[in-house]
Amino acid sequence: MSAFAISGRDSTVQSQPEQGTGQGSAVGRLGAIRHRLELGAVLLATTALYLWNLGASGWANPFYSAAAQAGSQDWTAWFFGSSDAANSITVDKPPASLWIMGLSVRLFGLNAWSILVPEALMGVATAWILYLAVRRAAAPATRNSTLAHRAGLVAAAVLAVTPVATLMFRFNNPDALLVLLMTAAAYGVIRSIQEDRLRWLLLAGVFIGLGFLAKQLQVLLVVPGFAFAYLLAARPGLGRRLLHLLTAGAAVVVSAGWWPAVVELTPAALRPYIGGSQNNSILELTLGYNGLGRLNGDETGSVGGNNGWGTPGLFRMFNSEFGGQIAWLIPSALVLGAALLWIGRQAVRTDGVRASVVVWGCWVLLTALTFSFMAGIIHPYYAVALAPGISGLTGLGAALLWERRSQTVAALFLAAAVTAAGLTAYGLLGQTPTFMPWLRWVVLALSLLASVLVAVASRTGIKSLWRVTAALAVAASLAGPLAYSLSTAATTHSGAIVSAGPSAALVPGGTGRAGFGRLQQNAPPPNHRQNTQGSGWQGAGGMGGLLGASTPSAGLVTALKAGAARYTWAAAAVGSNSAAGYQLATELPVMAVGGFNGTDPSPTLEQFRQLVAEGKIHYFIAGQIMSGDSGSEAATEIAAWVKSAFAPSTIGGTTVYDLSQ
Repeated sequence: MSAFAISGRDSTVQSQPEQGTGQGSAVGRLGAIRHRLELGAVLLATTALYLWNLGASGWANPFYSAAAQAGSQDWTAWFFGSSDAANSITVDKPPASLWIMGLSVRLFGLNAWSILVPEALMGVATAWILYLAVRRAAAPATRNSTLAHRAGLVAAAVLAVTPVATLMFRFNNPDALLVLLMTAAAYGVIRSIQEDRLRWLLLAGVFIGLGFLAKQLQVLLVVPGFAFAYLLAARPGLGRRLLHLLTAGAAVVVSAGWWPAVVELTPAALRPYIGGSQNNSILELTLGYNGLGRLNGDETGSVGGNNGWGTPGLFRMFNSEFGGQIAWLIPSALVLGAALLWIGRQAVRTDGVRASVVVWGCWVLLTALTFSFMAGIIHPYYAVALAPGISGLTGLGAALLWERRSQTVAALFLAAAVTAAGLTAYGLLGQTPTFMPWLRWVVLALSLLASVLVAVASRTGIKSLWRVTAALAVAASLAGPLAYSLSTAATTHSGAIVSAGPSAALVPGGTGRAGFGRLQQNAPPPNHRQNTQGSGWQGAGGMGGLLGASTPSAGLVTALKAGAARYTWAAAAVGSNSAAGYQLATELPVMAVGGFNGTDPSPTLEQFRQLVAEGKIHYFIAGQIMSGDSGSEAATEIAAWVKSAFAPSTIGGTTVYDLSQ
């Protein structure tokens, strides 16, 4: 029996039985209907938040939008995640998220909604699965089915209004699918522990493996907590538990490894170059650029580690770049998790609540610490991976401690959690001082008042006071992130680097976090240097940049389309984002020379010259080139050769070179 099965003073306030005959059965059915309606309302509100004004972001991240467009035209491009339908090079991630977007574009045509709606629906699905997981964890710990239901509702609501979740479930990066799959895996682990069914643990392993195909090694950050929870709390003996974990590990390997195996076994001539690698290897991409390089800052071909988003350290998640994205309830969630562990310290080994705290708590701690100390490429939106863990701990802890609020220790932990939420929001709102400047004071006052009322209400039987206290606590805890989420949904986001929260236009004199995320999102990062001579070259009138898509003129689009059937690629441009703009405007293959950063050796100068000689590339479009960073210099060599061998012309303000002349 769970340590939470014995409720506090309010134990007489129970829901009626949901099964049986007579009045009890009728009341139970009404209760079940009410629960479904409440869940439906939360999910409907989440859907509205994630779909509102969605099309205004256009292509969002054109790097992935162009790959989805390519996949909608060519099945090879779809399978490998190519940047263009002629299969010159892939994106620098596995293609799982592109598979979904590519199919959507095939079905509904190329537009912002066909690309972004699947991401929004993933967010709604994540909130629903999180509700199921938290409700399931809370149910055995309370005789009040309504309380377990509300624990799930709180978790789903917290997830929905987390600013970085609102951002990334309205954006087309792989993070949306990654978070959905990790949450589904957590549900599988929790259900496997409760029901002693291996199939749910195996299904969790499959979800983890598919998560690898979304964003590679990042998905593994949740695995230690999942394994520890199962090893700690599952019913079988220790030997069988270890065997089950090994079997689940095999499920991870198979579901994650089949696609890399196909890539490695396919001759290089029959597939696109693996973007992000220096030797056309998915293993190098996995272990290098997207693996250890992210931890130590040694990613060959990257734009540089430690790139402007805070020095690695313990409190990075609370700095001006990350704090407003995710940090609102981190202290409160940890307080609530610690409270559940303390109160349940004498519970049996198989206690489901403790196992769930391990699942969500390890998720938060390991992911936050990794993000805090990694010295390589990191962006604020990565923090969305923390959202389910924080939300799960918050919903479970708030509901179970509220049931025991008549006990001093539970009341103190509740008061501490509410106070922590208020103080954290006060500090984070201070980072954007001109955005709703009154809100930080209101939140602080509400949190302090709610903390006092928790102690008062716990000593009385006045139900109205309980309701007021709960309402104040929820308002104080969620007002800040909700305000940031609404601002996020009302703001257009596009480019390679985006952030949640109020835009720079709304926070003049602020910290600059929001500005870099939106209004300046197409600007290069701090250590990205451009040059017009020597190895770095930019033709006059070059459009776009390595981190921002080009927006070609109507005249240039017409020129690229003219006679396009005679060429494999309508054009070539340095960097995937620059190429993406032309490709999305024309729906024709545009070669991304050098991949995402222009630093991949694809193609080499010799290969490019051969393609030109064979008449496969029509235009070369002038643009920006990386200078002084690690990685291949092939793009620089190609640009210099084109400049020396072909005459420039200007179409719609853009410098181009007709390679057919």
